Amino acid sequence: MFKREARQCIISKSRSLPVQMQKFIEERKDNWKRLEELLGKTDGVAGLKGLPRSEVRELGELYRRAAADLAIARAETRDKKLINYLNSLVIRTHGMVYRADGQGAGLIWRFFSREFPRVFRETAGFTLTAFAVFAFCGILAFALSYNDQAFSDALGLTQVQSFAQTDTRWWLELNQANQVGSSQILTNNIQVAFMAFAFGALLGLGSLYILATNGLMVGGVLGTCFRANPSFGGELATFMVGHGVVELSCIFITGGAGLLIGYSIINPGDLSRMDSLKRRGIKAVKLAVGCAFLLVGAGIIEGFLSPSNLPAYVKFATGITTGLAMYAYLILAGRSHVPENEV
Repeated sequence: MFKREARQCIISKSRSLPVQMQKFIEERKDNWKRLEELLGKTDGVAGLKGLPRSEVRELGELYRRAAADLAIARAETRDKKLINYLNSLVIRTHGMVYRADGQGAGLIWRFFSREFPRVFRETAGFTLTAFAVFAFCGILAFALSYNDQAFSDALGLTQVQSFAQTDTRWWLELNQANQVGSSQILTNNIQVAFMAFAFGALLGLGSLYILATNGLMVGGVLGTCFRANPSFGGELATFMVGHGVVELSCIFITGGAGLLIGYSIINPGDLSRMDSLKRRGIKAVKLAVGCAFLLVGAGIIEGFLSPSNLPAYVKFATGITTGLAMYAYLILAGRSHVPENEV
């Protein structure tokens, strides 16, 4: 436990030190005092959890400065009291940070119970934009593919048309090895979502491209199948609905995260582009990480339930139920007893 007398003794003694060290202490004493105050707030069981997010960031910054000050003090002075004071300050802060890092289960719970749904709500405009791009391209591709074979051919869907005409249900192959099929689907889903997120660094244009091309392919495949064989198209839609609500929603969310990154570069506001990218990039990463876990569930459903022989109503019920549950969680979770500055 730090004593204010120790700091005051060091400050008073600084008058007898060389001018350079006097200036060093005078310039930094307020930072040391503030770090002590923040550490005082963490005393008890709560630890860093007892601090708002802004003060946690401030503590981290002051900790780094104190560590640098300790290195300077060791190099520039032989004053043991100053060195011991800064050493104790750094050690105590390090212990607090290390203890917080060890609380992995608590951090994971906090992320999914509070941070992920809150960031989703804060960035809902970008998610809606991503959905609009996907939906527009999907509807357009469905209409054109349904009415014009040349458009289907232009999208490279000739083989899909052949499958529909010959009743070749390619998705049923997943039943031959569900575990393998599920893992392949899961990897593909996460890859698409990651690309929609990562390509946002290209001023958001990369995310728009991924959303548009996936919308064109989904709409084009369905349009082609319904044109060539309506009942076959209906079976394909039934296969897709069980996992599709969660899967496509994750693509919209990660696509929106990519657009958020692009927007932070194009319009940093009052911040520098780097600071804007850091601040909004943290939110975008949270969205991508949360969606990666949601896609695990979607991949399992797509690998096991969607290609099964279960009745269509079971698959529709699964899609509707999982979609409602996911959006209820994203819209309602983390609303109570959470300070505004926590996220």
